[in-house]
Amino acid sequence: MSNIYLGYHFTIEPKELGSEILIAELGEKPFESFIETETGFSAYIQKDLCTENVLEDIYILGSDEFKISYVIEEIDQVNWNEEWEKNFEPIDVDGKCHVRAPFHKKTEAEFDIIIEPKMSFGTGHHETTHMMIQHLLETNVEGLKTLDMGCGTAILAILAEMKGAKPIDAIDIDNWCYLNSIENAERNNCSEITVYEGDADLLKDKNYDLIIANINRNILLNDMQSYVNCLNINGTLLLSGFYNEDIPFIDASCTEKGLTYVKKFERNNWVSLKYIKNN
Repeated sequence: MSNIYLGYHFTIEPKELGSEILIAELGEKPFESFIETETGFSAYIQKDLCTENVLEDIYILGSDEFKISYVIEEIDQVNWNEEWEKNFEPIDVDGKCHVRAPFHKKTEAEFDIIIEPKMSFGTGHHETTHMMIQHLLETNVEGLKTLDMGCGTAILAILAEMKGAKPIDAIDIDNWCYLNSIENAERNNCSEITVYEGDADLLKDKNYDLIIANINRNILLNDMQSYVNCLNINGTLLLSGFYNEDIPFIDASCTEKGLTYVKKFERNNWVSLKYIKNN
């Protein structure tokens, strides 16, 4: 690429939910790529497509619920492959699952997943994705009809298929995630994953043995009844995308709907919970 780009480097608190909302809003603009950082993310746009008021109607920037700041950097001749290579290191989860970009060398891990995240979150680097991978690694999913809700890059759906789950629905409301999930499923030679663009409204009249939902507290609480309604008896619900202090709210919602708590993973104050539907 020979175009001059502008990099908007955002610092966001709280990071997870704020990033998700801001990326959704920026996705309506001519931004071409997002790269997750320790404090938020960087968004890139061609300079000649960027107007002075490109951010003026971004709702979240005026919200009192988030602290968001940013700096703008002019970048010449962005090479996205180089950007990913600088920012996306391969990861290993419990010595069993290796997550890498296409330019990384293959390892002898039992589950070798190739992810090119592009504008989607979910590389395995974030604590929530890492813990959900841990849950899946120790869960027998052979032959289970599975839902990956808020699939992002489809990394969890891909691992589920590698472990024998089928068929698998992967759903995300974001168009970039929808397209990226299709691409990543194809890249990993997955034949059991069907990707849908939408939200919990798509779950009507569906049923699953395993539901994976790595989203955020507010969406989880809002859609919990939908998950429970389509979860088969003895089915498993894996949740993440929230903090330790959110557990009482999530647990109350799950238990009042008949789910039984099984296990928790915790990583840097992020948590992931496992529930079973007994009746």
